[in-house]
Amino acid sequence: MLIKDEVVEKIRTGEITVLFRRWSRPGAKAGGTQMTQGGVVGIDSVAVISEDSITDEDARAAGYESREILIEHLNYREDPIYRIGVRWVGEDPRIALRSSDDLSEDELAEIIAKLDKMDRTSKRGPWTQSYLEVIHTMPATYSGLLANYLGISQADFKPWVRKLKALGLTESLEVGYRLSPRGEKVLAAIERNS
Repeated sequence: MLIKDEVVEKIRTGEITVLFRRWSRPGAKAGGTQMTQGGVVGIDSVAVISEDSITDEDARAAGYESREILIEHLNYREDPIYRIGVRWVGEDPRIALRSSDDLSEDELAEIIAKLDKMDRTSKRGPWTQSYLEVIHTMPATYSGLLANYLGISQADFKPWVRKLKALGLTESLEVGYRLSPRGEKVLAAIERNS
């Protein structure tokens, strides 16, 4: 589920406690969390509702001035309406992780083992080192150019970069990516061992 940055900020402050979406099938699960650019959002409830059951109070809890404005916003498609209860969980844990580069040899080995496993289980074969190297060599470069350099589509490239980001090795910029301090240290260790 995509959540705009300004909505994430209002969830953080408690101004928004519910979201409404039209989905053909659920795009979130109660009890789960959603990682966003602004932090982690908790999903407390997900329920299919009728348009008639939406109140002005619901609309205000979703950041709209009135029920009518919310319903107008939902008129972009005919799928069922879902009411999603949300709350702020906390800052993105990857932020602290990526600046944590004071790694012991055991910690480095553990991260490299995770990358090795990602390479072994990938249908495309080893990829993690080449991704880290291209991001290191071409920071703040449009992702489409990075993907083209690696000989793949942008749509194939981005989900794989997110796997590296989950380990705290990369960070997104306004345009493109860069290696985090942690990522720089891991790449240096990989290159030493190559």
